[in-house]
Amino acid sequence: MSKADDKCSFCGKSRKDAKLLITGLTGAICDSCTEQAYDIVQDEKRRGGSSLFRLDEKDFPKPSDIKHFLDEYVIGQEDAKRYLSVAVYNHYKRLMQKDAKDDVEIEKSNIIMVGATGTGKTLLARTIAKKLHVPFCIVDATVFTEAGYVGEDIESILTRLLQAADYDVIAAQRGIVFIDEIDKIARKSDNPSITRDVSGEGVQQGLLKLLEGSIVNVPPQGGRKHPEQRMIAVDTKNILFICGGAFDGIEKKIAQRLNTRVVGYTANHNTSGIDRNDILKYINPTDLKSFGLIPEIIGRLPILTYLNPLDKDALTRILTEPKNSIIKQYVKLFEMDKIKLTFDGDVYDFIVDKSIELKLGARGLRSIVEAIMMDAMYEMPSGTQKKLHVTLQYAKDNFEHADVNRLQIA
Repeated sequence: MSKADDKCSFCGKSRKDAKLLITGLTGAICDSCTEQAYDIVQDEKRRGGSSLFRLDEKDFPKPSDIKHFLDEYVIGQEDAKRYLSVAVYNHYKRLMQKDAKDDVEIEKSNIIMVGATGTGKTLLARTIAKKLHVPFCIVDATVFTEAGYVGEDIESILTRLLQAADYDVIAAQRGIVFIDEIDKIARKSDNPSITRDVSGEGVQQGLLKLLEGSIVNVPPQGGRKHPEQRMIAVDTKNILFICGGAFDGIEKKIAQRLNTRVVGYTANHNTSGIDRNDILKYINPTDLKSFGLIPEIIGRLPILTYLNPLDKDALTRILTEPKNSIIKQYVKLFEMDKIKLTFDGDVYDFIVDKSIELKLGARGLRSIVEAIMMDAMYEMPSGTQKKLHVTLQYAKDNFEHADVNRLQIA
């Protein structure tokens, strides 16, 4: 052991005086100097933002670039992709806006996406996160309750954003949050009740302060707040919120507003051109209010877009075309065991037909493929067979043995 390793190269403290002395190739550092070095690094991160999330105008993905990236992973949903791409790009520009000399301040363009289950709301959010240079997190609105009740506080949204930013507050304050299942916090009833709506309107009221922009004290580890807990102050003014929900049954509200049920001589002739197979395309903020969102929340989500229902052609493309399509994932899994997996074309039609029959949407495609491939995935890794060609009859036989009830997810 050299003399350089016998004392701290920074403060000169000897090995016997230090609790811990970490030695390197040409020197050493004690535990107290290590803690001070960590604090210095964190201060520098807070001043300039983490290098991981530091914004540079040259790195800005343009709306067309963002949409092109989404096209590689998400089939269809052109309108939703365009809205998302523009909103994210404008979010970048807003963050880069310096002190405006003309007093024009760009406001946030929070988004709400409406679409049936399995149409790709969460997939869009997860995919766009790969392209971003800002912290991004996805939270589920179903777990939130009003403060003081069993469940999670609204502030835990910001806890997850802080965790995504590695607790870099500056970076977190310009991040993006995707709130899934926003329809589950709709007001439960318009009628007055002696009981409080703690997971419905109560959560919406708590969400208001985050959406509109305010300084919120956030518990760094999540959970309920208590007086002795250390808090982190987060300003939500520059955080972009994207909300998504299935809003199951909202079609009835839209139909009622459009007066599509009226028949006979009093029928409204203006409704003759309405596409009754895709009535969700006519959604507007009034329908969200009828469903149970309070007007204040709707006003802070100015951009409303919808996702198209998936037909057979779209589901077939989802199954095979994207970069990480379900079929490509299973081919890769077998390839890792040096097994070549191939499919007949009519197997894809069978999988899609079953998904439509069971009303599972795109989400159910993987469950059906898993049911078909389960026996092969169990037996072949320990066998000698190096090729597997899946025929329509093979798919039917294996699917019939599966527990179909287990596949009928909401």
